[in-house]
Parts: sequence; C-alpha cells; structure tokens
Amino acid sequence: MLFFVLLLKVTWILAADGGRYIWVCPHGQDHWPASYPECGGNAQSPIDIQTDGVIFDPDLPTVQPHGYDQLGTEPLDLHNNGHTVQLSLPPTLHLGGLPRKYTAAQLHLHWGQKGTLKGSEHQINSEATAAELHVVHYDSESYGSLSEAAQKPQGLAVLGILIEVGETENPAYDHILSHLHEVRYKDQKTSVPPFNVRELLPQQLEQFFRYNGSLTTPPCYQSVLWTVFNRRAQISMGQLEKLQETLSSTEEDPSEPLVQNYRVPQPLNQRTIFASFIQGDLQGEMLGLGMGISAGCLCLLLTIYFIAQKIRRKRLGNRKSVVFTSARATTEA
Repeated sequence: MLFFVLLLKVTWILAADGGRYIWVCPHGQDHWPASYPECGGNAQSPIDIQTDGVIFDPDLPTVQPHGYDQLGTEPLDLHNNGHTVQLSLPPTLHLGGLPRKYTAAQLHLHWGQKGTLKGSEHQINSEATAAELHVVHYDSESYGSLSEAAQKPQGLAVLGILIEVGETENPAYDHILSHLHEVRYKDQKTSVPPFNVRELLPQQLEQFFRYNGSLTTPPCYQSVLWTVFNRRAQISMGQLEKLQETLSSTEEDPSEPLVQNYRVPQPLNQRTIFASFIQGDLQGEMLGLGMGISAGCLCLLLTIYFIAQKIRRKRLGNRKSVVFTSARATTEA
C-alpha cells in the first residue's frame, strides 16, 4: 500500500514539474494541494456562478479596456507551455473601472476534449461553455512585475470570457488559432502579428460578475480580482476543433493531446459574488413581459378613454340637436 502511495506522489511531482497538471486523470486535481498548499484554500477559482445568490451592485463601474485596439507594430509571442496556449501582451494595455491600474501581461485559453462543447472553467447556473479566454493583468501601481503581484491580495485582475460555438468563424480568434500548428509541441514559440485584442471580448461589457478568487492552475495563489462577463464570445465549430485537436502537452512524439485543460468549479465558501446587472434571464424576460403588458394596458385604456370621450361628445351633440329642433318647432307653432 505504501508503495502505491509513494508511486502516486512521485507521478504527481513529475507531472507537475513537467507542466502537466494531470487535468484528466481521476482525482488528479484533488492532489494539487499536496505540492501547492494554496490550491486547497477557501477562495479558489473557478466557481459555478449561481445567479439567484449574487448581489446586484449598481455602483460597479463598467470595465474599460484601454489600448486593446492599438497594439502598435511589435509582434506578440505565442507559447505552448504544456498546459495551455498563451499570448504575451504589451504593457500599453490596461484596465479602467477597477480599484487600481491593472496592466495586461498575457492571455490564454481553456477548452475541453474533441467532440464536446464543455470546456470553460467558470460556469453560470451550472452551465459550462465550449471554452474560456482569460486575460491576465497585474496591479502595476503597487508592484513591479506580474510574478510579484501574483502573490499579493488583489495583485491580479483577470477577465474571464466564456466562449460558445456559433454559426460563423470569428476573425479575431483566428489571429491566434491560425498559428497553433506552429506551437504544436510543448515549449514551442512563434510570433503573431499585432491585432485588435478588443475584438476577442464580447461587444457589450456592461454585464459582468465580480468576485475574489485565485489562479486556476498551480500554485493557485488567491490573489485574483475576477471579472466574468455574462455575455459570451463566439467561435465556429471548426475553430473549436482546431483548438481541441492541434496542440500537444509533450515536447515530441509520441505526443499526448493537450485537451480538457480546465479546472472543475471550486466551493464558493463564504465569498460574495457581485453583479453589475439584475440577474437571471427569466427575471429579465418577466420584467420585459411585465413592462410590455403594462404599456399595452395603458394604450388600451387610453384608446377606450378617447373612444368614450368621442361617443360622449357625439351623444351630447345629438341631445343639443334634439333640444334645438324641439325649441324651433315650438317657436314655429
């Protein structure tokens, strides 16, 4: 029995040191705290956002991505690090609408395995999407680097964009996906021409969830101010399949596919999730339906009122006509 325990621990350490965090193996993620204690903390990410339990905060300012659409002329580094594909971002990108200035460092993706549409890390009402994009920023007002900020409370700010499959290709995501074959194996890098990163995000950014959490991979530092958008980005099925089928988590053949690199939702514990909007599609639909019915009733009442007024005026006119006729007849008689 002791032999198997030691074997399991050695296997875990080797896999972790190699950058492969045993995403797929049964209970693999449960063993992260053995090597990375913070992975067992009480403020871990991702989470399943249950909208009936969030707190609406009307004072949450809208997230403002600055410089996302102006990347200059310098190429960007695309890297297969063995557990995701990561794109470096220049320090000219930063976020407004947060407590401090957060400067961009990198973005990366999480996805499932071939043939599935479940690959996001965050879930909304227990519903996962096909993939998820994370844009990582650090508090550049307080810290000099990403690595320094990563260990400090709210040292990082990460945007989470849920990605679903749509009917057409998304040209913005092709700036990344079209280069995946150049970084097929772990530790391979390539250069990507600059592009409009803003187009990777949903068009409307007003609706989002906000909570304190962690990195979703070891060492799982609980230093992340998360913003998860309610609206989603879309890619085509072909683009998703390219993401699911191209990359390897190993350095050479025989290759091991890099798939299902998402962490399962973690306990919320006593944390509060805030939202910038009133929650629930059903709630919104009922509110809209109620407003529509109210407006319709108002229009109907106004119509009835004007018709009644018109009838009343007509009857009054008829009465006056009868009185006038009777009076004229009396006079003539």
